[in-house]
Amino acid sequence: MFIDRRPRKAGLSDLKPAAPRRLFNRGLLAAALATAIGGVAWTAPTPALAEQQAVRTGVDIPYEEFTLSNGLRVIVHTDRKAPIVAVNIWYHVGSKDEPAGRSGFAHLFEHLMFNGSENHRGEYFEPFELVGATDMNGTTNSDRTNYFQNVPTTALDMALWMESDRMGHLLGAIDQKVLDEQRGVVQNEKRQGENQPYGQVWEQLGRSLYPKGHPYHHSTIGSMNDLNAASLEDVKTWFRTWYGPNNAVLVLAGDIDVATAREKVARYFGDIPAGPTMAQPAVDVARRPADTREVMHDKVPQPRIYRVWNVAQVGTRDIDQLQVLSQVLGGSASSRLDKRLVHGDKLADSVGTGAYASQLGSNFMVMINVKEGVDVARVEKIVDEELEKLLAEGPTAAELAQAKTVYRAGFIRGIERIGGFGGKADALAECAVYAGDPGCFRESLDNIAATTAADVQAVGRRWLGEGSHTLVVEPGERTPLAEEPAVTPQPFERPPVDPKYRTLESTVDRSEGVPMPEEFPTLKFPELQRATLDNGTAVILAERHDIPVVQFSYEFDGGYRTDPADKLGASSFAMSMLDEGAGEYDALAFRDRAEALGANLGAGAALDGGSAYLSALKENLDPSLDLFADMLRAPRFEQAEIDRVKASWIAGIKQEKARPNSAALRVLPPLLYGEGHPYAMPFSGSGTEASIAALGRDDLAAYHRDWVRPENATLIVVGDTTLGEIVPVLNKHLGDWKGAGQAPEAVEVPEVARPDKARVYLIDQPGAVQANIFAGELMPPTGSDGETLLQMANEVIGGSFVSRLNMNLREDKHWSYGARTVLTNALGQRPWLAVAPVQIDKTAESLAEIQREVAEYVSGKMPPTQAEIDRIKANESRSLPGAYETAGAVMGTIGGIVRYDRPDDYVVRRNDEIQAMTPAEVAAAAKAIDPSKLVWVVVGDLAQMEAPIRALDLGEVQVLDADGKPVAGK
Repeated sequence: MFIDRRPRKAGLSDLKPAAPRRLFNRGLLAAALATAIGGVAWTAPTPALAEQQAVRTGVDIPYEEFTLSNGLRVIVHTDRKAPIVAVNIWYHVGSKDEPAGRSGFAHLFEHLMFNGSENHRGEYFEPFELVGATDMNGTTNSDRTNYFQNVPTTALDMALWMESDRMGHLLGAIDQKVLDEQRGVVQNEKRQGENQPYGQVWEQLGRSLYPKGHPYHHSTIGSMNDLNAASLEDVKTWFRTWYGPNNAVLVLAGDIDVATAREKVARYFGDIPAGPTMAQPAVDVARRPADTREVMHDKVPQPRIYRVWNVAQVGTRDIDQLQVLSQVLGGSASSRLDKRLVHGDKLADSVGTGAYASQLGSNFMVMINVKEGVDVARVEKIVDEELEKLLAEGPTAAELAQAKTVYRAGFIRGIERIGGFGGKADALAECAVYAGDPGCFRESLDNIAATTAADVQAVGRRWLGEGSHTLVVEPGERTPLAEEPAVTPQPFERPPVDPKYRTLESTVDRSEGVPMPEEFPTLKFPELQRATLDNGTAVILAERHDIPVVQFSYEFDGGYRTDPADKLGASSFAMSMLDEGAGEYDALAFRDRAEALGANLGAGAALDGGSAYLSALKENLDPSLDLFADMLRAPRFEQAEIDRVKASWIAGIKQEKARPNSAALRVLPPLLYGEGHPYAMPFSGSGTEASIAALGRDDLAAYHRDWVRPENATLIVVGDTTLGEIVPVLNKHLGDWKGAGQAPEAVEVPEVARPDKARVYLIDQPGAVQANIFAGELMPPTGSDGETLLQMANEVIGGSFVSRLNMNLREDKHWSYGARTVLTNALGQRPWLAVAPVQIDKTAESLAEIQREVAEYVSGKMPPTQAEIDRIKANESRSLPGAYETAGAVMGTIGGIVRYDRPDDYVVRRNDEIQAMTPAEVAAAAKAIDPSKLVWVVVGDLAQMEAPIRALDLGEVQVLDADGKPVAGK
């Protein structure tokens, strides 16, 4: 239930867009520019051509399709790997279709469509949780709204009933109360985005790149003025006009066939009348006549450059070829801009580029985090130089091949999933809605594969010349972005409905309510096969043959708890350096080699250990493992690379301090565990500026020697291989690897007493429009007696969408976009956290509500109900087949089995325990939470929240700085 911002989100963390997983990378400029294709007539490839394209690229998504007489287009893909079906419905309506004065309607309506329908009053999620749905959500961008969920095969009727009820029977469930509630939720979503560092950029870029009146000029989330002005009748008219079956595409993917789909879809959707046919806006790339530049100030730790061109719309060969150009210029870890700005001149901490395809016109963006103290103009000049050089000379053969491999490998990994973000159902729906051809991804992949160096030069010269817009965000005081003046909407006349559409006679008695299944598929967790390598490492294999990829995770001891008190972050930093050059490869050559193989690899640390990972294409398994072995056995730890990464790492710590959530999560552990405790460090494991600055090469080499060693380690393998096939290859590359010297003793984690009373800590972020509330308390270690019951107690209070805290602060009060509770894992005492970002003027009231909810729950005044426990039991059991759809999910569970010494059948045993639990047992487990001893951390504008919080008298109040140090006089 949010705005689709995936490519932008990928760029905010490290400005390196993820490997392309899908055909169209929507969402560049929040939702204002998060768009796709439309108004372009494409001819579907003939079966012979489609087969040829699939052979060339090596990937395909076979499908069949049909259209109901009311215009609903249905696409079916059969994939029997798991007893689940992905249901994915796309409405071709987004913020581009909103008239002046009605901005934000499409996204607001996405929220309203989750609030029940005429024949199912109440939360939309409830029946889905009862059947164990997974990957359930909805998103809006400029060009479409989609809803999706994966359900057990036996629950398909329920899912289709629910989707058809909100398509054909929604308006009677929307009243003023529902409108006001969801309007408040959306406005808090808007505040949450704007409250982040650089959070005003996306609104401003839309205004600057597109002239007033262009459908992309305004943001998808809309203005506060327009949201406040939305009337009940406006909303109902919007629905009547644009949410008919003839403006939608339904994809069913998974354990389904076209005959079954045809019968079920006709039964549930066939009687819904068509609506007006939406006339899509004409393609309008909005090419800009001259370069422009502007500067914004924000409370950010370093300057950031955004340089954007308006480029060709999706569905063109040009936008596909620009994907290749992007990869060469700045989309790769060893791209030209990375080599120059990050590794060479060391002027930037991170670089990223992206070609983000949109319906009316796309965007090509360069984003750069500039090092503190560096002249921004100098960096901009280098961008010009590198782009000009690329367009003058073209990419090398190696760069071109590498870019194509990365794109293809990303697509293969993405379509492992049948549903959710970027899965097969998404790809088919996207193509059908925007191109008119569900298989259009084949042509795009073919365009990528056929791109030449001359093509890259030509497309770059055509689109990346004059006409760019540069936005620079510099550190300083934030000036809130003024909303554009409110506009009175023009009178709206609903277009006529095309008489060609017909309905079928209804055969569903909706008065009987939601058709719930009585039987459910059972979990078939992969068999865990075991072997031991010559080096003493235990191997655990789970076979998965649905895509030609093999994944590895080498699990080691160590982790944050081994960091010396004066060198916090040493474990994370050392593990992150493993892929910064190894064996014969320096840092850049190592990345080049990995991308040429289509491999993803790296390493990291966690609280109680470290791990190194590899995802390899089956066709390149042996050379990928050779590179993986180099990374594990012979990291170079070159001083120049240590210095470079150290500078970027420290910049990342400053970014953590600037973000409200991560700022709180940095200071919480020392408050919970006490200074000097092995767990008393930022939850990110990043350390502090001083501790990272103090690290030397010897520290990294010592961590590698002590903790990255094969004896007593476990190598988890999941994917397209067998034990007989993989063990010899592993022994070839790793069998003679031996740890050096004596392995260190495990670090003991002492037990900590809870504080004698609650404490409240405030961190000031002046001007913040939200407060981020955290309440924490220590719980017994993972694996302790009663662990499962404690997990279920957490589910009741805040572990799911329909849990008590979220229903209170989001759905009832609409003070928050979402509230939740989390029970983390650890070998020592682990934190339980309640988390809620809330509008700043409701901070104290929200603290009071959290305290009341927790206290009444724990005390027994409001114990868990039978209905809550039944819902949790149903969801936990019935979601298991869908929960292990991907190799990554399987690997994560095996990792928990290894780390916490669980039995191989842990998943089954845990489910049995859940099914046997009673409300009384969950109520008893909830008493582990002591509401009188919570440690509160609240990040927000002190001027607005301090006095009301002190008046609550929850506990002693102290103001801290971003490092967790007391502020004098506070």
